[in-house]
Amino acid sequence: MFHLGGNVFDAVVAAVLTSCVVEPSLTSLGGGGFLLAHTQDDQNILFDFFTQTPRQKTASGVDFYPIDVNFGTVLQEFHIGRGSIAVPGTFGGLFHVHRRLGRLPFQVVTEPAIHCAKTGVVLGEFQAYCLRILEPILLSTTASRQIFAPQGRLLQVGEILVIPDLADTLSYLAEAGWNGFYQGEIAQKLASDCQTGGYLTLDDLKHYQVIERQPLQTQYRGNTLLTNPPPNSGGALIAFALSLLARSNLTDLEFGTVPHLQTLAQVMRLTNVARKDGYDVNLYQPDVAEQFLSEPHISHYSQRLSRSVNKFGSTTHLSAIDSEGNAASVTSSNGEGSSYVIPGTGIMLNNMLGEADLHPNGFHQWQENVRISSMMAPTMILRNHQPEIVLGSSGSNRIRTAIVQVISNLLDFGMPIEQAVNSPRVHWEDGVFSLEPGFDRLTIDRSQFPFNEELVFWEQQNMFFGGAHSVMEDATGIISGAGDRRRSGAVASSG
Repeated sequence: MFHLGGNVFDAVVAAVLTSCVVEPSLTSLGGGGFLLAHTQDDQNILFDFFTQTPRQKTASGVDFYPIDVNFGTVLQEFHIGRGSIAVPGTFGGLFHVHRRLGRLPFQVVTEPAIHCAKTGVVLGEFQAYCLRILEPILLSTTASRQIFAPQGRLLQVGEILVIPDLADTLSYLAEAGWNGFYQGEIAQKLASDCQTGGYLTLDDLKHYQVIERQPLQTQYRGNTLLTNPPPNSGGALIAFALSLLARSNLTDLEFGTVPHLQTLAQVMRLTNVARKDGYDVNLYQPDVAEQFLSEPHISHYSQRLSRSVNKFGSTTHLSAIDSEGNAASVTSSNGEGSSYVIPGTGIMLNNMLGEADLHPNGFHQWQENVRISSMMAPTMILRNHQPEIVLGSSGSNRIRTAIVQVISNLLDFGMPIEQAVNSPRVHWEDGVFSLEPGFDRLTIDRSQFPFNEELVFWEQQNMFFGGAHSVMEDATGIISGAGDRRRSGAVASSG
């Protein structure tokens, strides 16, 4: 895109559209997401195009059913079907961001995705792995099987994934734009199929809007951090964890030592405690972030901070900086997918109404016509008002702990970006402290940690711990990046 005269926003919109083709089990035009933008004239904008709950709960015989997914060491239940579909935002968000900040014609930006959908992409190991673990969902409907199992079995490593219907859909949307998705034939097909078994209506699609928000801004070690504000959950929890971490002098520690891991474990545990202690229930209050990140509230938990002697994350993330001073961090997701494909389009819709993590009060208890809260948290670190670090992650509840660790690796331990992203990580949740290989040579026992619960040593790095794709620009203007090996990440340059 850059060689055609485009900017970073053209590039990331093109990349996310293409990811809907090459990673269709992870993200989709029928899903949702967020894009954090910094423009060359110093505007900071969070574009919220995540999924919305329907405007009413009237449904006829809800098509909503559980499917077990086997992750090898754990069996997890997901809910899919037309009754799991929330109002999609991905296409609307990408179209809106491009119209607002892009430079090239939208038809040009869609060309890479159309080419991939028409000619096909060879499945790599990571793509095939994602298909394999989601097999029960991908094979649940005839339309989905036509995409992912055209020969009667799931596509394998080295085979070609071709989605001609999606190529035609993208060509149509390149011309028709917003109305083509939210009011035209695509919307009518979706709404018609959801009249039985689902909640979505034409009214839901017609009224969907991309929301431009002021990013949540805080400080870490003298650096300005921008991230996703409420009603999203992840951004404020990242800011809270970093505020606790700032109370510890990590520069006195060696990375990966027991004291370092003790500190991370404490921070993760206390952040989870604080989340349950009033944050979630007040998520839609206008001042929730200000109260949650206030000095008295942080101090209450920091006094308990000491170094005393599973769900699949179906998410895609991209980070980018250009030479003009623009930067973008974008995270998108389709959940695990509902298995429902809009007829003739190649677009599988999300299952966000069937995500237990997104509906702690229970399924079908959601409030009508509100943005669903998410852990997705595209993030930037600014130096002198200019983007220094742009990052984000996939990985469901591990998104925030992955981002916190990469930021700490960069700013506390001074690691190069490749090392910061691909060093081993940890995650604490529900009484389990998980550690990637690299820490296994340490002598660790429960008595060394602030909880007497389970320690799990993983045999290899895994996408469970996120996929924190990141770029940074140093003081001399040199831009470098790192793709997370856990997610088969890659780095692209216009140079």
